[in-house]
This record gives sequence, structure tokens and C-alpha cells, in this order.
Amino acid sequence: MQWFNVGKIVNTHGIRGEVRVLSRTDFPEERFAVGTKLGLFTPDAKKPIMVKIASHRQHKNFELVTFEGYPNINDVEPFKESYLKIAEHDLSELEDNAFYHHEILGCTVFSTDGEEIGTISEILETGANDVWEVTPKTGKKHYIPYIEDIVKEVDVDEKKVIIEVIEGLLS
Repeated sequence: MQWFNVGKIVNTHGIRGEVRVLSRTDFPEERFAVGTKLGLFTPDAKKPIMVKIASHRQHKNFELVTFEGYPNINDVEPFKESYLKIAEHDLSELEDNAFYHHEILGCTVFSTDGEEIGTISEILETGANDVWEVTPKTGKKHYIPYIEDIVKEVDVDEKKVIIEVIEGLLS
């Protein structure tokens, strides 16, 4: 089974079993909703501890979460530095022209002329739109904004992206 990161437990919060989670998802309301089951991966564990969200609220830049069956600080103290992950089968369908990062990473980018530009190695979230870091076989990396004028086609099944190369984009 494949797992995808939705957050990292960075600390405890108070004495009632709450943990501070640094969110790594675009859908915190959905991922940390009461009743949601997540895999908790401690730094040294091979298998996850399955946890069920008992409560969720936002506080500053963190998601504050409690888990069913872990009512106090002593229960959750060992979870510091652990990752919360969602199973692939629990991912929801996205709207058209929206993709999960794991679908885009590793895609090969081609120009509309068929020239291979490189492979998407990282996704930078800039606010207005994502920027894809494209690493060619040789030379320096390119940064491609994920906007309609540039990205013409995305085929996640074939791991292929076609872009319109405009002046200055690849320099």
C-alpha cells in the first residue's frame, strides 16, 4: 500500500493529548476531519500506527489534533517528529486540471515541438500558482509556472507534460 504525507507532528499542545501538526496538504479540513483514519509513522517504525481523529482545530500556523484512545500528553509524547499519512485508496478525486504532487513529480516535460526538456523534480507552491522545477539530463534546472498559457497538456498515466516554450522561459 502506498502512503502520502499530510502532516508532521512537531510537538504536543497542552496536557489533554493534543498534538501540533505542520500541515502538508491542500485539504486540512478534509484530512484532519473528526473520524478520519490516518497512518502515524514514528521515525523508527516500519509500520504505521492507525489513528482516528477525535478533534481538530487550527491555531496559528498549525493544525491541533487529538486521536481517539490517546487522552493525555503522556500518550502522545512519543509521537513527536512522526508523520501523518493517508492511504492511497483514501485519496479523493480532484477536479479537472488539478493533480496530486505525486502524480506530477517524475513526469517528463516536452515542448510542443517534441523536444525533451527534462523531468519534474520538485513542485514549489508560490501562492498564485505552482511552479514546477524541471531538471534536464544536462545543464541547469528550469522553473515552469503551472498556468494555462504555458502548460498545454498533462498526462499523468503516461507521465508526460507538454508545454509551450515562450521566449525567456528556459534561460
